[in-house]
Amino acid sequence: MKATLRTQAAGLALLLAAASQTLQAAAQQDYWYVQSSVYTNHWSNDPDHNNHQDLIGLERNYADGQLWGVSTFRNSFSQRSYYAYLGKAWEHADWPVYAKLSGGLIQGYKGDYKDKIPLNHFGVAPVLIPAVGVHYGPVGTELVVLGAAAVMVNVGYRF
Repeated sequence: MKATLRTQAAGLALLLAAASQTLQAAAQQDYWYVQSSVYTNHWSNDPDHNNHQDLIGLERNYADGQLWGVSTFRNSFSQRSYYAYLGKAWEHADWPVYAKLSGGLIQGYKGDYKDKIPLNHFGVAPVLIPAVGVHYGPVGTELVVLGAAAVMVNVGYRF
């Protein structure tokens, strides 16, 4: 009887160890992330500011934290804009939270608003965008800081 109980306990321990390894491996796999903006608030109150970005983005994340992505959105002045970027995400080992930094080029600030984004030469500007996020399974949300202009909340889905 004791031998059977020990065998069952050892089998259960092996099963739990294998399940833990499988879950860790799944968490470290490459994935796509599609996201959209749900809330934006500009730091300054300007009647020209648009708080409805209509953002849609697609991002490729790799197990080592490297990422790249593209998105389209309406900028602070309702102009259709585009962002292409590379970046890095740092996932917490024990919690479903992460920090992310992306850097790339934004195109779309034109006309009277071309100087509203720094270094907007030839209609294209370099940017660095930090974010912090949390995910529950494949569903995630990010708080994105848009420099001195605004803060945005995005929701997304990993697949």
